[in-house]
Parts: sequence; C-alpha cells; structure tokens
Amino acid sequence: MPYAWTSPWYIPRQVAGDKAYTGEPIRGMLEVLGVEPVIAHLSNESPKPWERPFNRRAYRKRNVIERVVGWLKECRRVATRYEKLALHYLAMVKLAMIHRCLRISFSYRT
Repeated sequence: MPYAWTSPWYIPRQVAGDKAYTGEPIRGMLEVLGVEPVIAHLSNESPKPWERPFNRRAYRKRNVIERVVGWLKECRRVATRYEKLALHYLAMVKLAMIHRCLRISFSYRT
C-alpha cells in the first residue's frame, strides 16, 4: 500500500519555511489550499489580524529536517546523484540513513 504523501493529490496540514518564504503570495496560496503556514515573520513585519498565531513548536521541528538534509548532502553518492533512476537513488538515500542510524546506535564514544 503506498504512503499518503506519495499521492500527487496529498496536501499536508502544515508547511514550514524560513523567513524567505514570508511573502503574501506564498501565504495566500497556502491559505487557499487549507494549509497552515509555519513561517516566521520578518523583524520589520507584523502579523495580520486574521492570520493564525505563529506555531513555535512546529517551527522547531523544521530544524531536524534541515540537519538531516545537510547531513545527506555530505554523503557524496547521494549529493552527486550518480543513479539515474529514482528508485535506485531512493535506495542510496535509505542506505545512507541506515548507515547513519548504525553509527549513532553503535558509537563507542562515552
């Protein structure tokens, strides 16, 4: 059974982004789709009265994704994308993640 997010019609509940995505067109498009934007406002920008309050808890989770993507870019085979087929590329990403989990789980550092 395929995952829900692999469907082309999947719409997430929230989308997190950094301050570069704080523009009105992006926020408006997300609101039309019914997606909660978890985007911090610029320091010189105040939230509109009709906007939902900023969700700090959801925004903190974005950091985890950023660190994983940054680590994956350090894996040479994943970063340069030697594989032509998406299926083979996904297998390399999975192997990189397994390698990462094993390094963390069986680290002998004290």
